[in-house]
Amino acid sequence: MTAPSVLDSHLAALAAALRPFRRVADRLDRWGGELAWTLGTGGRLLVAGNGGSAAEAQHLAAELVGKLRDDRTPLSAIALCAETSSLTAIGNDYGYDEVFARQVRAHGRADDVLLLLSTSGRSANLLAAARAGREQGLRCWALTGPAPNPLAELCTEVLAVPSPEPQVVQELHLLSAHVLCEYVDRDLPAVRGLSGTVPTVEHMTGRNGGIRGLGAPTEASEVST
Repeated sequence: MTAPSVLDSHLAALAAALRPFRRVADRLDRWGGELAWTLGTGGRLLVAGNGGSAAEAQHLAAELVGKLRDDRTPLSAIALCAETSSLTAIGNDYGYDEVFARQVRAHGRADDVLLLLSTSGRSANLLAAARAGREQGLRCWALTGPAPNPLAELCTEVLAVPSPEPQVVQELHLLSAHVLCEYVDRDLPAVRGLSGTVPTVEHMTGRNGGIRGLGAPTEASEVST
């Protein structure tokens, strides 16, 4: 029997992670609705990651400030990993663990959304950012690799991809970002049609004292096979 090629092996790992991915449809749908409300009513998305996840964070911000498909008003999204002068200044003066947290304190406002991307869920600078976001009253979401992990425990809600392959996790994070943007674009017209109204959002306290939306089974929802 012929050994599988590198491509075959990669596609098999991706397919194994994709099969259960439909289970997160409701989560992404709800996140999209909440993010559409936040952005459509003057709020902001802060997003961050390291390495390849930093590139995906910038990609997501670009889709919102620019557009995914159809033309629309630009939306406020800041990739905290993109500002090299701030990153190097903060890292030099306060240490690398603070490069995102200090920006969260500068730019984040109560009820904004902070989205953190990490394949391991263990990056110290993202953990510090999550703590800063909670202190500032932001809704803290994360896209991670397999749970449990420290970032999953700190964030309000988490979509955890259960693949052991970091590159597969990143590929599903990119898919999640694109689907999230599609849901935002779908819900924005309705948000803007509710001019002058205040949304009713039900919340409950999570295990770690954070706030998570009703209907979320746990703070760290893993897509499992």
